[in-house]
Amino acid sequence: MDNNQTNSFKNNVISIYAGMGQSWLRQLPNLVADLSQKWELTNLSVFNNLSHNYVLSGFKNDQPIVLKLGLDYEALHNEAIALGYFANYGVVKVLAKEEGALLIQRAVPGTSIKQIQEIGNTDKIKICCELTARLHRSPTKHSHIFPKISDWLKTLDKDWQIPAQYLKLARKLRDKLLTSTDPQILLHGDLHHDNILKHQEGWLIIDPKGVIGYPINEVWAYVMDMEEDTKFIAVFFNYDLNTVRYWYFVHLILAACWCLEDNLAPDKFMNLAIKAYELFNFTSLEQ
Repeated sequence: MDNNQTNSFKNNVISIYAGMGQSWLRQLPNLVADLSQKWELTNLSVFNNLSHNYVLSGFKNDQPIVLKLGLDYEALHNEAIALGYFANYGVVKVLAKEEGALLIQRAVPGTSIKQIQEIGNTDKIKICCELTARLHRSPTKHSHIFPKISDWLKTLDKDWQIPAQYLKLARKLRDKLLTSTDPQILLHGDLHHDNILKHQEGWLIIDPKGVIGYPINEVWAYVMDMEEDTKFIAVFFNYDLNTVRYWYFVHLILAACWCLEDNLAPDKFMNLAIKAYELFNFTSLEQ
């Protein structure tokens, strides 16, 4: 990991966790050494694209593994539980866990679908939809440890430093969409392209957040071409196209709010939300 990536990771941790984050960063070498000995890990190497978790690849005996450490103990615990519920439906396996640390199967070669240029966007969105359908066939039960999508969306009720018209529209759409009587299930909750990895001749999914919501709540994260992909998703799952696009906008605004909550820049998600607002002509909904 180069210096810029190292600094970005450290800044993210300190931005979110302040002094606790600084202390944890200082302890990381010892934490990794202790877990390496406990779980008999070798050849550990830090991933390049760190956000706020410290993630390394390596081996346990001859088995390729990933070691993931973070300060959000609850999130890591929920990730492990979600991976257990989704076992045999296209996700990596949990090999061991303790507070603040997960040991999981490593996909091989582990290239994300985002990075594979030989696969065109139409094929990528088809693969994402097929993997979603498989994941949602898991006979999961609602678990009290997972939040509901309605809990996540309460974040929109706070005052955020984003243009009021977008925040108000997201609230209005949320209130409309949550009246659906469709069944809710356990979702991955963050199924973007970097969480879909090539494994041998197939794919494995990583990093579930775990949230109880409508199946349609899963799809927004892997939309790349918002006009064409939302059309494909609507046809593939037999969803109403406008409902797909309404949810897409709501999730973008929610993601922007989460960035602000973590003292991170919301620009990526706000730019997409503004584009969606203009492209899908949501102005009539503001009346």
